[in-house]
Amino acid sequence: MKQEIKSIRPFIGSENFEISRSFYKDLGFEEIILEPKLSLFTWDNLGFYLQDAYVKDWVDNTMLFIEVGNVDEFWEGLQQLNLEKYEGVKLTPPRTMTWGKECFVHDPAGILWHFGEFFTQ
Repeated sequence: MKQEIKSIRPFIGSENFEISRSFYKDLGFEEIILEPKLSLFTWDNLGFYLQDAYVKDWVDNTMLFIEVGNVDEFWEGLQQLNLEKYEGVKLTPPRTMTWGKECFVHDPAGILWHFGEFFTQ
C-alpha cells in the first residue's frame, strides 16, 4: 500500500489533567482543546493528544522521543523554563551516546520525554 503519511500523534495520559496542560504549555507546546478531557498539543509539525486519563502502569511505561536540531541549545532553553516548579518533574542533562546526544524530561505524571540529536555520518 502506498500512502502519504503526514503525522503520528500518540495519546498520553495525565494524573492531573490541568497541571499537565499547564506544564506542556510552559514547555512550549500550543494547546487545542478538542473535548473537556482531551487536548491536542502541537509544536511545529509535531503533536500528541493529552487525555484526562491515568493508568499508572501505562503512564509509568510511556516514553516519547523528539529529535531536536541541537540538544545543548535545547537544554539551555529547558533550564530557563522553571519546569521543576511542577511536582514530579525532573530534568536530566544531556548525555552523549554512540548514536548522538539526548536529554530527558519527566512530566508531572512521570512520562519520560527524550529530546535527542543524531550524529551525522
